[in-house]
Amino acid sequence: MYAVKQVYSPFKPELTFRRSTPASRTWKHGIFWQTRVPSGSKVICTPGSIRAVISNGDKALEQPNKEADNKEVNRTVVSSTSDKLGRGGIDVKAVITIRKKMKEKINEKIEDQWEYFINGIGRGISIQLISEEIDPETNSGKSVRAFVRGWLPKPSNNEHIFEYAADFTVPFDFGNPGAILVSNLHGKEVYLMEIVVHGFDEGPIYFPANTWIHSCKDNPDDRIIFKNQAYLPSQTPPGIKDLRREDLLSLRGNGKGKRKPHDRIYDYALYNDLGNPDKDEELARPALGCEKWPYPRRCRTGRSPTKKDPNCETRVEKPHPVYVPRDETFEEIKQNTFSTGRLKALLHNLIPAISATLSSSDIPFTCFSDIDKLYNDGFVLKSDELNEIAQNPFLGNLMKQVLSVGERLLKYETPIVIKRDRFAWLRDSEFARQTLAGVNPVNIEILKEFPILSKLDPAVYGPPESALTKRLIEQELNGMSVEKATEENRLFILDHHDMLLPFMEKMNSLPGRKAYASRTVFFHDRANMLRPIAIELSLPPSPSSPGEKRVYTHGHDATTHWIWKLAKAHVCSNDAGVHQLVNHWLRTHACMETYIIATHRQLSAMHPIYKLLHPHMRYTLEINAIARQSLINGGGIIETCFSPGKYSMEISSAAYQNMWRFDMEALPADLVRRGMAVEDPSMPCGVRLVIEDYPYASDGLLIWSAIKEHVESYVDHFYSEPNFVKSDIELQAWWDEIKNKGHFDKRSEPWWPKLNTKEDLSGILATIIWIASGQHAAINFGQYPFGGYVPNRPTLMRKLIPLENEHDYEKFIRNPQLTFLSSLPTQLQATKVMATQDTLSTHSPDEEYLGQVSHLHSHWINDHHIVELFNRFSARLEEIEGMIHLRNKDVRLKNRSGAGVPPYELLLPTSGPGVTGRGIPNSISI
Repeated sequence: MYAVKQVYSPFKPELTFRRSTPASRTWKHGIFWQTRVPSGSKVICTPGSIRAVISNGDKALEQPNKEADNKEVNRTVVSSTSDKLGRGGIDVKAVITIRKKMKEKINEKIEDQWEYFINGIGRGISIQLISEEIDPETNSGKSVRAFVRGWLPKPSNNEHIFEYAADFTVPFDFGNPGAILVSNLHGKEVYLMEIVVHGFDEGPIYFPANTWIHSCKDNPDDRIIFKNQAYLPSQTPPGIKDLRREDLLSLRGNGKGKRKPHDRIYDYALYNDLGNPDKDEELARPALGCEKWPYPRRCRTGRSPTKKDPNCETRVEKPHPVYVPRDETFEEIKQNTFSTGRLKALLHNLIPAISATLSSSDIPFTCFSDIDKLYNDGFVLKSDELNEIAQNPFLGNLMKQVLSVGERLLKYETPIVIKRDRFAWLRDSEFARQTLAGVNPVNIEILKEFPILSKLDPAVYGPPESALTKRLIEQELNGMSVEKATEENRLFILDHHDMLLPFMEKMNSLPGRKAYASRTVFFHDRANMLRPIAIELSLPPSPSSPGEKRVYTHGHDATTHWIWKLAKAHVCSNDAGVHQLVNHWLRTHACMETYIIATHRQLSAMHPIYKLLHPHMRYTLEINAIARQSLINGGGIIETCFSPGKYSMEISSAAYQNMWRFDMEALPADLVRRGMAVEDPSMPCGVRLVIEDYPYASDGLLIWSAIKEHVESYVDHFYSEPNFVKSDIELQAWWDEIKNKGHFDKRSEPWWPKLNTKEDLSGILATIIWIASGQHAAINFGQYPFGGYVPNRPTLMRKLIPLENEHDYEKFIRNPQLTFLSSLPTQLQATKVMATQDTLSTHSPDEEYLGQVSHLHSHWINDHHIVELFNRFSARLEEIEGMIHLRNKDVRLKNRSGAGVPPYELLLPTSGPGVTGRGIPNSISI
């Protein structure tokens, strides 16, 4: 959606104005006026202070302030033209919409009654209109202040939303207001939705807010709310130009001190809060974002260093929240309907309950029926925390029924990968299909050289009967030569070798972890089906071993078939780790955080690019903070349940160093880089797919083209002159900060796009929006549909493939099923991952999808042309949804239709709540 939740900040601590005539004081229409001061003297405006009294006779209502005389806190600075009110003025009304908490405690309800009273007598919230025009005597925007008054608020259709009003009389020459300063004199913060000013000739003037207004007790500075008009910096009306600059300065902070919950400060820090050496030396983790371990930056919290490692920041452990700027936290509707409630229930209650139930007998699955029971029968959890779980409504489909006091049945929904065909995961065709239409369809590449054949030596690959020869390969190619298959672009590879091999020795030293570096070769036959033909599994050299490489094919006998299944499971395990740590976390969550920080620090809320990007930043910093606290941290779920264990984030860092490039994150560029598409100017996105039946790419290009077209039209509207992009000081500072601060470790790379033209800007913005929306949706919401069945996508392997000269080989021959199942994650590991994947694959009921506008954000911009562009974008996405449905019914497209084959829906734009396997939210919100 393209709703804008304006994010604003205060004045600098002191504003100085000069006036030339003696001051006079007037009380009129509920406003205390101070219009003039002696020539050459200063009037100091202390932001956030009480600058007026109800009336000259309301002395009893004034709260004593010993510092008032020194700070002149009871003054209102108003344009000198305000003295013309004596000859009349314009009566205007400001309607302030406040949202109350949906669930309140008794003491909070009592506080609300007191709040109503304070607002009623005009001592709760003050607002100040700032004109777009300059007062020539003050050289600043004309202004007038009033208090919200009225004994009772006006209720709206929503029982949690209330309207208050403030009345003003402004001079005839006041001009139109461009900003409003809000001061909250209550003892607690309030959620301001919007302010609408009535009475000016142009009709109602909207000031969208959707922001928390801090109490002046926490921060004395006023909050600045700009009207819903987009201005480039050079086009800013003179009366609010200084406010634009001051607002950005306040959002940047000074880089010092520990951030407080009410702060709205965006700054950068290293990933140095994942470990906890003070708690346990085994939980020490290196800081990411340095020469050895490069990484994007995260949002700074300013906590103190740990005692044992000064380079590591102390952690905030659950259930206490990690700081994010106040408006980045989940809104209460999100908390109450899904995200915070569900995640906390999962991380704080359900996962510990699973651990308590299974840890004492953490055993492997012994037969496939053990896995089936998770969906058909469930298992009973026994834990002291189950009473809290039983009362928590946010666990969706997981918690099915209460068995008895202190017991609860955990039962999983059947994942889509086995819902239509429970044996699909066994087939090579499904293994291959998921590289194109699964949860991680972004790693498959075209194969120009055959690494397996380059060193075909039985001494390396093992005894002749297990070595892959060129003749056997060509049998898999239906008689086609390797050279011919390569020439016709029919060979593809899933290569997790070079990324994982440097970590393999450390990974295999961890208890319960055994892995290989893997390469998998696929053949795209003349029937347009992709088939795996060879898997290479490698172990690193060691002092006692020169290293080991083995190549496997599916073979034609029972033993070879089972070994082939184990080899595929190892590939899936590697793919699950690379998907989670690189493609999902690094390339979407972590990188998006840097763009969000830079956007708030460098682009004013009035900037048109801020308005474009704002819906794509919703909730991302909060979900990332939760991930650092419980998912990617030392000892967290990722380390516990995925093959790389404690080296998980080091692998993510190495991938960032060796393969991440901003210019390759655009979908067409990524497809060309991997050889999955070739440049073709005649095609809509300028590329032609090498494999036509590639659901992720073909549907993704539809979404990409819609985003790109919309962004180009939007940019063209605001940057109508050729030099506007280069001369936009905020925009240039934004891009410079993304490169040099957000991605500090990559700042010197030559591949960063230039930002000189409209075309440059459109490409950069389309890439960012694609990452936040389509790319994240494609690799996130299929986690449970594909990973919820452990054999299909194990997140770790616990055993190497048995060799003929080893003791375990005889056990394998006698019971290959048990060898396979005992190599998978244990029941505890599997159920923890399944619960996490279910949660992360679930859409919230308040989700905001691409091309949709929330009714709460209907006044995000006052520009008819932009609204028309957005409506066109929405209509295009509806067309795309219909096109995808038709593709899923096309019997020629075997990767998305056929007996038991689930349709590819991960890039359908809309969805209902729950685990649906479809829907593109605007932002990374889970």
